[in-house]
Amino acid sequence: MYPHEGKMFGVLIVEHEGQRYYLCAFSGIYNGSYHHEGFVPPICDLQTGYFREEEQRIVALTHQINETNETEEKTRLKALRKEKSNALQMWTFHQFRMLNARQEVKDLIEIFAKVKSPFSEEEYIDYKEGRILTKPQPKIGIPPGGTGECCAPKLLQYAYLHNLKPLCMAEFWVGPSKQNEMRIEGNFYPSCQHKCYPLLNYMMKGLDVEENPLLARGREKLKEVRFIYEDNDIMVVSKPSGLLSVPNRDLKEESLSAYLLTINPNYRLMHRLDMDTSGLMLVAKNDNASKSLQDQFLRHDIKKKYIALLDEAISSESIKEGEGTISLPLSRNPFDSPRQVVNYRVGKPAVTHYIFKGENRVELYPETGRTHQLRIHCAHPNGLGRPIKGDILYGTRADRLYLHAEEIKFSHPTTGEWLNFSEPLF
Repeated sequence: MYPHEGKMFGVLIVEHEGQRYYLCAFSGIYNGSYHHEGFVPPICDLQTGYFREEEQRIVALTHQINETNETEEKTRLKALRKEKSNALQMWTFHQFRMLNARQEVKDLIEIFAKVKSPFSEEEYIDYKEGRILTKPQPKIGIPPGGTGECCAPKLLQYAYLHNLKPLCMAEFWVGPSKQNEMRIEGNFYPSCQHKCYPLLNYMMKGLDVEENPLLARGREKLKEVRFIYEDNDIMVVSKPSGLLSVPNRDLKEESLSAYLLTINPNYRLMHRLDMDTSGLMLVAKNDNASKSLQDQFLRHDIKKKYIALLDEAISSESIKEGEGTISLPLSRNPFDSPRQVVNYRVGKPAVTHYIFKGENRVELYPETGRTHQLRIHCAHPNGLGRPIKGDILYGTRADRLYLHAEEIKFSHPTTGEWLNFSEPLF
């Protein structure tokens, strides 16, 4: 039965008594139910029993709030509803008693005791739109709503309960993309960061897992770094695809900026490229050069040209050609880092100029420098409607992301000479 809305599905390969099997799961509720033949059951069924009864009581309170015109009574009912909602949420977290490969058992409150969880999406929107003045803060020890209902935790929990040895797992998207998320049916995606990362970190304890391939890749990619130009004030460096510009806070992976600091602690990388984007980057070798280049970036005096190779159009209506400008406001997704989304309500302005140089080849000239700007402006239906080839977040995996910072123009921080560096790649 095809899902009514887009949804993540997962498959886990397991071993039992020398034989291999596979388990299937879906995230949350699938076409109105937690239970479907051929899929593992939910860890906690929230459609029946106490949860359902208490949820109905909370809905009844909402109806009472809407029906009364008395201010004091409305305030009392809202406070009661909030109290009951919080109590029900805490009760739910205690019902999810999660196993790991060591057969240890902890509920979600115990697992997230020291974890900083993001604020709710409602709080985030209220703050961005000015309804609340104080920026919402992450909560320590309170799991995000819906934790434990994603594919990966359900699959591992079932395997541990039935003495099955997990071997490998993958999650993929089925159905239409949710608004602004730009997920493509059939593509594989990683588990979400805010709910699944802390939970899976616990559930995988005791499993014999391979080293994170990103760690080994970073060490190898450092060997591909090339110095295009250098004088007493600046360097122009060519970063390969697959190398971080700056360190990742969760992984001890190699990065270009950390590598430069080992050469000289005064060297400063002046801007970033996505890990999978290759191309030219500016390095300041002293404070005066750093300030000059920073000022040029702030004034948008530094000009950059990117080359991208595009996949096929998502739909015939989104096909673009010739040249033009894309203006789509972007906002980070605080609930699924590092993804960004198009958000017309709270997003920051992002502008990209483009010129097609062939059916699949396009030059991109960013006027602003938002995170993942070029990738989203290419992939989004209101942009080019064509993901960049190899974009694992917004398109389809390939041998690399075919986005390259080919050219950079700027004024030398000391001499004032206008410099232009170019490195064609594909």
